[in-house]
Amino acid sequence: MRLDGFGIFVNDMGRMIRFYRDVLGFEIKETEDTKNVYLVKDGTLFLLYGRKDFERMTNRKYSYTSGLNGHFELALYVDTFDEVDASFKAAVENGAEPVLEPTTEPWGQRTCYIADPEGNLIEIGSWDKPYEIREPLK
Repeated sequence: MRLDGFGIFVNDMGRMIRFYRDVLGFEIKETEDTKNVYLVKDGTLFLLYGRKDFERMTNRKYSYTSGLNGHFELALYVDTFDEVDASFKAAVENGAEPVLEPTTEPWGQRTCYIADPEGNLIEIGSWDKPYEIREPLK
């Protein structure tokens, strides 16, 4: 098996589309009243599923957390430390919830965290070099 993509189950599709499209710059072509959003971001399939729609499709009920949650982290990369700071500032000014101000960690990465409107964590980080030559995964 190969990893194909990942999805987020959302309560308010319109609000989440506006956040990922308008605040984070994801290309989303679907309208705000859609049931599912399918897009590819940097070669990774990214999906937004309406919670109620998914429950109807699977004929099951699920539990969901509310508020800031630590179920997963979506990591975004920028090429420079300055871009980490600028991206954090712009995201917060446009409605993202600040979680961790930009910080340079002891291992050399500059990182920060925001949350989307439904409390999912998003990291914006950099090794201060282009994505193609960043620190390899260990």
